[in-house]
Amino acid sequence: MEEHIFNIEGLTHQFADGTFAIKDLSLTVQQGKKIALLGNNGAGKSTLFLHLNGLLQPTSGTIRYKGKKIKYDRKALLSLRKQVGIVFQDPDSQLFSANVQQDISFGPMNLGWERNVVHEKVQWAMAQTEVTELKDRPTHFLSLGQKKRVAIAGVLAMEPDVWLLDEPTAGLDPYFSRQIMALLDSIHHPDKTIILSTHDVNLAYQWADEVVVMNDGKVIYQGDPVSVFHDEAVLMRAHLEKPWVFEMFQALLQSRIPAEKNLVPRTKEELLRKIQRERIY
Repeated sequence: MEEHIFNIEGLTHQFADGTFAIKDLSLTVQQGKKIALLGNNGAGKSTLFLHLNGLLQPTSGTIRYKGKKIKYDRKALLSLRKQVGIVFQDPDSQLFSANVQQDISFGPMNLGWERNVVHEKVQWAMAQTEVTELKDRPTHFLSLGQKKRVAIAGVLAMEPDVWLLDEPTAGLDPYFSRQIMALLDSIHHPDKTIILSTHDVNLAYQWADEVVVMNDGKVIYQGDPVSVFHDEAVLMRAHLEKPWVFEMFQALLQSRIPAEKNLVPRTKEELLRKIQRERIY
């Protein structure tokens, strides 16, 4: 039986001005999944992340992490944040130390690790995100893409059980976008759960085990990454387009490919292999 890492029931969050960011949201997250969180601007994705890390407290409803209701005292929140790491969409919200190496070291040092362990983890995280050459540079002198990679390195060095990444590839060039996604694949295993929010349906379609779609503070879809793009009503409500691989395969099905309609390709390479096998020219 698969363990639920998060159980969310009736989650509602109302800001001081009366605006509801999340409305009676219920969601279960299974351990070990790679989950893409999709939705239009204002859907509530970032607000949900802040609740899962304990940075926001619900107006009503409950969140359980590994079966236990999240508490909001200092000791409980420290324990939660050791296990649930978050990378913000805006890295300036996350970086505050004098230079890159100090910033990446901050989290591991607060975990109480030995200094040599902290050093080892930080060096590894910098190498994985390709920021080693920036280690002595002040964080405010970095480009947006460099700041993103340093923020990710800071969480990577802490080795959390759950990753929450808010638009991790936004602002990165194609090379570093691919590197970050490859990094997430490399750290993922049955004990690691990764949830990322993105507006990139192509990325979500190719990468995720599961897709969650939000609209107006609620979950309107949770399921596999193929079925959602057959659901025109969900796509319309969430202002989502179909991934280009999905659209291309649908077009080919209508014309030349006669078989394997249920084996929908999810990457460019899978689509090309299928075309070559069917000899579509």
